[in-house]
Amino acid sequence: MASVAILMATRNGACFLPDQLQSICNQKLRDWKLFVSDDCSLDATYEIISEYSRRLPQGQVELLQGPGQGAAANFMSLIRRAPEAEYYAFSDQDDVWLPEKLSHATEALARVPKDRPALYCARVTVCDASLRELHLTPPPTSRPGFRNALIQNIAHGNTIVFNQAAHEILRPAAARLPQVVMHDWWAYLVISGAGGEVIFDDRSDVLYRQHSGNVVGEARGLERQLRKVQAMFSNRHSEWLTINLQAMSEILDMLDDENRSLVELLVEARSSSQVLFSLVCLREHIHRQGRFGRLIPPVSAMLGVI
Repeated sequence: MASVAILMATRNGACFLPDQLQSICNQKLRDWKLFVSDDCSLDATYEIISEYSRRLPQGQVELLQGPGQGAAANFMSLIRRAPEAEYYAFSDQDDVWLPEKLSHATEALARVPKDRPALYCARVTVCDASLRELHLTPPPTSRPGFRNALIQNIAHGNTIVFNQAAHEILRPAAARLPQVVMHDWWAYLVISGAGGEVIFDDRSDVLYRQHSGNVVGEARGLERQLRKVQAMFSNRHSEWLTINLQAMSEILDMLDDENRSLVELLVEARSSSQVLFSLVCLREHIHRQGRFGRLIPPVSAMLGVI
């Protein structure tokens, strides 16, 4: 059996938190400990977690004080404070895990040599606030990796599980207090950039609840395309790439030789000219997932929107 440290960030999550906590209790893999970092909740979140802790063996749930700087900073603080475990899993406060969620992840990670950093992620089943299933998120069309992670996150945080070797990289990287877009995207970047393995599971073991309080939401169809267009013309993609390159520049010593050189090349080209940056994106195969994923970055670079 694998020991799993579950890292949950909470803030005013009382409405849906009991469902998520119960789904953790229902996991077939029983060897886990839950670390909850609460960001000064004003509702009954603290009381719910305290009652949940009293019903479980002593020490299985630990409640921590969050930094009070938002969800990403809360998760980053959990990475820094988590004790030694065989595996680590991110958990949101408002989803529901299916019973084999941790089993599937740890079985996949167990096939990777223990000394190699590895991060597992998967598809999710998008649901409404009442957990009525809406749709399944699409799988990636190309292999996950650093050249994708620089401009796109495919690692849903509520599916992420990583091994101890990955934590040995993420913890000191998080200690440098980088600015990040979101913790899950940053973890995907760091592990792929360090030459670790990223495993994407085509199965879904998470019911991803959509409601008015979501920090990050999931759209599909026309709404999804409109969001992409809106993000592009609002320069959000450019801001995200700036943050990602800066975060990677702060941990160049942790990246493998190839990705270290790639970050330095991209930073230099981006500061030089749109044309040069576009050519570098094309030559280095910086890509998004999807049908035209190889073309979007160089075209976006030429237009000055990344």
